[in-house]
Amino acid sequence: MGEKKQKEKTVAQWKKFVVVGACVLFVVLMIVSGMGSGWISAFSVIKPGDVAVIDYTLYDAAGNSVLTTSSTGKAMLLSKQISLTANQSLAHSIYPIPVSSTKASIATQFALFRPEYDAISAAVIGMKVNEQKRVTLSQKGTMNQLWSPELLKRNGVNLSEIAVGDVLTMGVSDNPEEMATNSSSLSYLRVGEVSSKSPEGVVVDFGYPTADIRIVSINGR
Repeated sequence: MGEKKQKEKTVAQWKKFVVVGACVLFVVLMIVSGMGSGWISAFSVIKPGDVAVIDYTLYDAAGNSVLTTSSTGKAMLLSKQISLTANQSLAHSIYPIPVSSTKASIATQFALFRPEYDAISAAVIGMKVNEQKRVTLSQKGTMNQLWSPELLKRNGVNLSEIAVGDVLTMGVSDNPEEMATNSSSLSYLRVGEVSSKSPEGVVVDFGYPTADIRIVSINGR
């Protein structure tokens, strides 16, 4: 008789556990449904063709931040977050980014070149929301340009006034021939640093070897 009561007691306890477990599961499901589908993205990774919204910072060859989406950053230029399609090459030579100066009240468009865009687009594959990564955009020195004294003078700059480490800006276009013949043609901003100086002119590095990126959100194809 005692053994029968013990079995009945054990069965009753299991029923109680099952009921409690079902209630907890119900509460969890209610919470998840209230969160919508956004919680799923916390566990999903970026696949080719997905659209990723990113925060980013571009660094010059000296390691200085040139362009950033961080309002607390020390970069010269400030940008909003950008959206790009994962693992998809840019159709045009330039990806224009609206930017503003952190030091002056100007607004313009910055030129992100196709190889730089493509490097970021490829790098986001497999990343999750809030994940961060440093991306290599170009090899150091591959975007050096020699500016002769004559070229500097045409742009209102004297060679004697320039020193290594100075920053120069350049207007670039996806149609260089039109830009050369038409002063009103659309151009985009590019910022470079003087890496060397000689009587022949100055060498300006307009490349950005690295970028830090952070995934803000992932949208399906």
